[in-house]
Amino acid sequence: MSAVTAADTPRVGARRLAHEIGPPLAGLAGLVIVWALIAALTTSEGVPSPLEAWRALVAGLDDGTIVDATLKTLIRLGFSFAIAVALGTLIGLALALNEFARRSIRPLVVALQIVPFVAWVPIAVIWFGATERAVVFVTVVGSFPSMTLATMAAMRQVPPILRRAGRTLGADGWTLYRNVILPAALPGFIAGLQQAWGFAWKALMAAELIIAAAGAAGLGHLLAQEAGDVPALVAVVAVIAVIGVLVDYLVFNRLDRRVRRRRGLLLEG
Repeated sequence: MSAVTAADTPRVGARRLAHEIGPPLAGLAGLVIVWALIAALTTSEGVPSPLEAWRALVAGLDDGTIVDATLKTLIRLGFSFAIAVALGTLIGLALALNEFARRSIRPLVVALQIVPFVAWVPIAVIWFGATERAVVFVTVVGSFPSMTLATMAAMRQVPPILRRAGRTLGADGWTLYRNVILPAALPGFIAGLQQAWGFAWKALMAAELIIAAAGAAGLGHLLAQEAGDVPALVAVVAVIAVIGVLVDYLVFNRLDRRVRRRRGLLLEG
């Protein structure tokens, strides 16, 4: 007989859900309480209360402003992130497989990663004008270096014994990479995806905030438009943060759990 009966399944599911979302909700509640106390103790109009920010958020949702801006920002992010991942993965593989390329190109990639996102904004505007292409350029340049370095590191950190074992069992060439090396490098690659996503999200917000493309609408553009309305600004910042947390949890956390489960590294209970 199974240790967990059908009647116990909903109870177990509820416990797991509470275990996963309970701590984040507790942290959020603590933040709101501290925020409310600070707003109550200060007379500055620059510190709105949580209720004022909530009302601004509801107003933005009701008139469709925040919804429209979010959709357009996510479309830009999807397009830019796909380019950054493809570019970073290809360059990372090349650096991992060729020592001369690694020694000559890796320092340049590191330099690109170190340069702040906003430093690319004036260059993008000069090259592309205040257009969507400028926003995409800043997002890609701000995120692909981390994907490149993570891919290179993931490939180089595959234990040599796995390569030797694969060759001993008859795997060679593409078969060795497909069945041994790439699966072994997958956890590092997923970590690189997560890091590159964070860089892409921040670079996109910086580009949208500064580059006022004609007719453009996005969360960053909305921040610029609401510069005089502090509750509205806080509401947009909250939306940006929530999207970041949701993507991290629903996409990258699940990918990580799936990989660890397949490798027997995840304790279920």
